[in-house]
Order: sequence, then C-alpha cells, then structure tokens
Amino acid sequence: MGYYIDLEKITIKDYQIKLESAYLPPSRMVLKEKLDERFGYFEQIGISNVKELIQILKTKDKFAELSKVACFSVDYLTILLRELNSTLPKPNKIKDFSGISNDTVDRLNKIGIKNTVKLFDMVLNAKSRKELAENTGVTDIEILELTKLSDLSRIKWCGVTFARMLYELGIDTVEKASKVDPEKLHTSINVLNKEKKIYKGQIGLNDMKIFVNAAKEIPLEIEY
Repeated sequence: MGYYIDLEKITIKDYQIKLESAYLPPSRMVLKEKLDERFGYFEQIGISNVKELIQILKTKDKFAELSKVACFSVDYLTILLRELNSTLPKPNKIKDFSGISNDTVDRLNKIGIKNTVKLFDMVLNAKSRKELAENTGVTDIEILELTKLSDLSRIKWCGVTFARMLYELGIDTVEKASKVDPEKLHTSINVLNKEKKIYKGQIGLNDMKIFVNAAKEIPLEIEY
C-alpha cells in the first residue's frame, strides 16, 4: 500500500458511512448534514471513489459547477475538501522531531531522506532498517525510533510534537494507536502535557476519539 491510504479503494458510499459515524470538530459537523442527498448526487454524476472526488473538488471549473447545485454551497464544498485532504497528511520533516541529533539529520539528508515519506519505504522491516543503519552510520536504535515516529506521522493531524508525545507514552506505532482507549489516552496525554507544558490548555477527549478512529484506517505496513 505505501505511506498513504489508497483513496481509490474508498468508495463514495464507504466515505458517506464513515462520515455518519465520525467524530468531527464542531467546524466540520456540517459534513454530517444531507448525507444521502449530497453523496447520492456524487454517485449520480459518476464519482465512484474518494480520489475522484478530491480531483473534481480541486478543479476550479468543476468546483464552481458543483457549488451551484441546490444541495451544495461553496462553504460546504470547501470544508469537505479540507476534510478529504486531511486523509493524506503532509509528511513530517526529520529535522523537526525533538530528540533526533543534528548528526543523524545530516546523515539522512545526504542520501535524500528529509521527511517521513522518504524514510518510510526504507524502514519497512528489520532487514531494511539494518541496511539503512549500515549505509548511514546512524545507530540501529535511532533508526527504529525514527521508524516509529514516521509510522505515527501517517495518522492525520499527527505532527512532530504529538508523535513525540505518543512515543514517550509507549503508543509508538499505528497499531498501538488504533487499539488504545481514547479516554485513557486523553488522561495520559494531558498529564504529560501538564508536566512538560507542551500545549496551552487541555487536549480534548473528542480530539483523542478522532485520532484513534483515524489510526484504525491506516494499513499496518511496517514489520516490527
């Protein structure tokens, strides 16, 4: 599969069902409205999967045409595109992870590995991680640490800071993130946040529910 979810395999109907049960931020709750009508229209005009829907919404003329349909609006389509785009999060830069030495960053840079996408295909199993360590001079321990941080980075809204927090809590792979109890995660992440003063204020329980559900969608690609 690779670093990202295969959007061609998510049908329009599958995505509608996902939205029906999804935990969403208040600003995106509009996506739950008129689901049958709106997604029925997408199917009616021949959009079969999420990849096709994103491509259409990113095309200026087609976006404008859709916005004139009675069940849609510019605001709704804009929010929908943002939600769809968040399914494929931007890769995190290796240099932005706290706890990773400048020497390691430089060694990886020399062979073109600057972010989590570039790293991903080279750390899929123990053999490939060993080869990368030997080729770069980066220790096996640090390669494994970066592997786990990269794995977590595949989950939407998981930036370098949150990935590091999860790692410190022992929730250091996509599989563990997908199985953690959101309420327990909510408690432990806020204890860590308070101790280290990472974010201002508390992290919400709903945010943790969104995160765990997002983790469940990510294929388990890395062998540990």
